[in-house]
Amino acid sequence: MPTLDEIRRWPATVDVVQAGRAIGLGRNGAYEAVKQDRFPVRVLKIGNRLRVVTAELVALLEAVPSSSATTDPAA
Repeated sequence: MPTLDEIRRWPATVDVVQAGRAIGLGRNGAYEAVKQDRFPVRVLKIGNRLRVVTAELVALLEAVPSSSATTDPAA
């Protein structure tokens, strides 16, 4: 799975498989999410190709709390 810093260096749009890997989906899972209109960011159809806007993917991932963040209110 790519890091957030790596994703920030991706081109303006990426294919569904690459975007899916960024959020923990395999090829089939990514395409199934698109098919069911459940992919968590906008998917653009350009001709017969599907593209995901990298900036929206970054925004989504930045909004997800880090697993290393503490949940202890006393910390």
